[in-house]
Amino acid sequence: MRAVVQRVSRASVTVDGQVVGAIGRGFLVLLGVTHNDGRSEADWLARKIVGLRIFEDDAGKMNLGLADVGGAVLVVSQFTLYGDARKGRRPDFLLAARPEVAEPLIEYFCAQLRDQGLVVATGRFRAMMDVELVNEGPVTLWLDTGDVKRET
Repeated sequence: MRAVVQRVSRASVTVDGQVVGAIGRGFLVLLGVTHNDGRSEADWLARKIVGLRIFEDDAGKMNLGLADVGGAVLVVSQFTLYGDARKGRRPDFLLAARPEVAEPLIEYFCAQLRDQGLVVATGRFRAMMDVELVNEGPVTLWLDTGDVKRET
């Protein structure tokens, strides 16, 4: 799984002119799934995101997590995170999991975040979405469970 995590002061997703998900302060998580991802990757990524301390404390240091600031998470499926644009000018998406594999895993990931006490909003799977955000900092991180597998 790949996630782009952006610390936001607010974020929302609109589909066909209607807001389908919105949060105030927290994380916007753009989330992609590849073929060999499963619940263990979703579990690891959920724990990692819940534990991230990227909000500033009173001393201006990144020491606070979502729970410390009352933050929420907006999860948006993003198969294009597995796009390969190394050749040619149009990326291929062969590494992206098929929707029937990716959607239940993304739902499971969101449930894992909720089980840890977070408020979670989502986009709409397979919809054309307008994503708006105010990146606070800006702070943006890239997390890839494939990197963890290669390190162990």
